[in-house]
Amino acid sequence: MGSGLAVTVVLLPLGGYGLSRAGIAPEGAPVVLGLLSVIVGFVLLPALGEERAPFRHSSSHLAARTLTGERSVDLNQITSVRLLTTFSYGRAYRTLLVRDADGARLGITTERSRRKLRRAIEKADANAARGATKPHVSRAARAHLGLAPGGLVAHTVLAFLLLTVAGTLYAVAVLRLGGQ
Repeated sequence: MGSGLAVTVVLLPLGGYGLSRAGIAPEGAPVVLGLLSVIVGFVLLPALGEERAPFRHSSSHLAARTLTGERSVDLNQITSVRLLTTFSYGRAYRTLLVRDADGARLGITTERSRRKLRRAIEKADANAARGATKPHVSRAARAHLGLAPGGLVAHTVLAFLLLTVAGTLYAVAVLRLGGQ
């Protein structure tokens, strides 16, 4: 559901372009829809999978309500952990995206959940020494959890540049579609 919403939001200006070419919508429709897409994209899409209260924690699961419903990840079967960095009001916001073997994904934002995730990764690393499969944990996620030396400066700068360049290219494409 979240992926479908993301694709719809990104492609909304193309729909406006098609409608304006058919004469159904005014010629500036792609620009207006592009502005709407940028607002929805930056505000809503990153928050789709983030945990919200109420939380439920057990020794092997994290469960939380999200904007798309309740999600639960099995901490004993983590396949990947990566760090998503977004920016708002001059501040960086960090979300740990955790995926388990069943494909469930949850964005971890609270300190309590980060502590449980850190213990689960330490346990998985110890089990990997005995032949178990080791989850893929990005370098930035390890640094954010305190499992690796180093900081997040390079990750933050790269995330900011990627976001800025992608946003600029998207704006240029929408303006071209709108005939501006």
